[in-house]
Amino acid sequence: MRHKSQASHFGRRPGPRKALVRGLVGALVENGRIQTTVAKAKELRRHAERAVTLGKRGGLHARRLLLARYPNKAIVERIVGDLANRFADRAGGYTRIIKIGKRAGDAAEMAIIEWVDHKLAAIVSGGEQPAANKKVVAPENKDETKTKVAAKRAKVAKKKAKKQAAMKSKKKPVAKKAAKKPAKKAGKKAAKKK
Repeated sequence: MRHKSQASHFGRRPGPRKALVRGLVGALVENGRIQTTVAKAKELRRHAERAVTLGKRGGLHARRLLLARYPNKAIVERIVGDLANRFADRAGGYTRIIKIGKRAGDAAEMAIIEWVDHKLAAIVSGGEQPAANKKVVAPENKDETKTKVAAKRAKVAKKKAKKQAAMKSKKKPVAKKAAKKPAKKAGKKAAKKK
């Protein structure tokens, strides 16, 4: 048994696992915060913080190491430029993990991972959208909306009645059950006795 094994495998072979981490690091660098499972967030934290530390080192060798790990020039430039400058005076701990509860489909523990200097405008909990993103359309006239609602209800009722009428006309006559044939009594024994 291999002791002191620290990496999570996520039920994947090494290639898909590396691709997953690459994608998560890229998404975090681009967006500043992402929502994922707690296990993936903890693994992502290791890779993201090491990438920022390499970016802070600067230099050609650090850039080439980053390009080898994350083959996307835009992401590497953002790590070396923007993130390295933002965290120049910080010795480590560049990310924060906020647990947000369980996912509805499979009850997996979910979390938001973000850079520590990311502005905490509104923490999304339980998959709800922040109020700023919701569209609120005020009706111009209440009478117009009432007539629209009534027309829609009438249309739905008409469709329902039409569907029920179609179902009644499609009723098939019940087929008669075939009469059961009498079971044969012990065939071989009866043949021998004759």
